[in-house]
Amino acid sequence: MTFTPAACDTIARFLQGTGTKPSDYDLILTGDLGAVGSRLLKELLQKEHNIDVSCVHNDCGLMIYNLDEQDVNSGGSGCGCSAVVLCSKILNEIENGILKKVLFVATGALLSQTTTLLGETIPGVAHAVLLTGGNENE
Repeated sequence: MTFTPAACDTIARFLQGTGTKPSDYDLILTGDLGAVGSRLLKELLQKEHNIDVSCVHNDCGLMIYNLDEQDVNSGGSGCGCSAVVLCSKILNEIENGILKKVLFVATGALLSQTTTLLGETIPGVAHAVLLTGGNENE
């Protein structure tokens, strides 16, 4: 999971930089780490940063696919899963006041033909966006 370390680093830096903790958020949502990557993310955050996101983390890929009925292994397209879940569900729930504070961490690969041809590791990247709605003091 090349994206998992990037997501771990981005989440840890965001929380440390803002002085917040996972429980300050209704949801910390990753792009598409899949089942394996999501499990690894929780382990890495706990082990390396003493951060427990298990109560608020979900993953766009896990929200789309039914692992019991679909052979998706470690997930699908990070940008596709992120766009589908964010636009169809999350933004609607923010607008309707169901969610008030979401840390959205989109994940992806920095693909390069040269890197691939040389057989090098494909670096992962994760960008954090804080989405808020309603009155946070409620």
